[in-house]
Amino acid sequence: MDANARPAQLDSPIVGRIIKIGSRLNTRLYKLTGGRLGGTWRVGAALKKPTPVCLLTSTGRKSGEARTVPLLYLTDGDDIVVVASQGGLPKNPAWFYNVRADPSVQIQIGPDSKAYIARIADDVERAELWPRLVELYADFDTYAAWTDRVIPVVICSPA
Repeated sequence: MDANARPAQLDSPIVGRIIKIGSRLNTRLYKLTGGRLGGTWRVGAALKKPTPVCLLTSTGRKSGEARTVPLLYLTDGDDIVVVASQGGLPKNPAWFYNVRADPSVQIQIGPDSKAYIARIADDVERAELWPRLVELYADFDTYAAWTDRVIPVVICSPA
């Protein structure tokens, strides 16, 4: 992807809806198959280099209900690292605000689910992790170029 060729349609409300629908579909398939379907991302930079997907479940900050989203992830020792990129949209995804309000999360990788405590990476941690995340999925750099916000990196450590 060309970082300088930000799609004009990215700001359309329909893009957010498409992401939400795709996310719900991926989550259902993942849960039904224990990650056999929906366990890898094969879009954009991941077309030739599939990227692993986990399911992150947080508590909705307004609803108090469990909210599950599929996210690309990087393992860093015992930690799971995820990115609140939302495809380079101008705002952070809802799950990011949920995690900030209540850092207790569940992460499912394949059929296994474990409790984690999430925290936003500080500037030093983010600078260390970002190149590894871009190596995992090159489009993260493109998304960063498409938005004015600093895309948050979230580190989830075993509870």
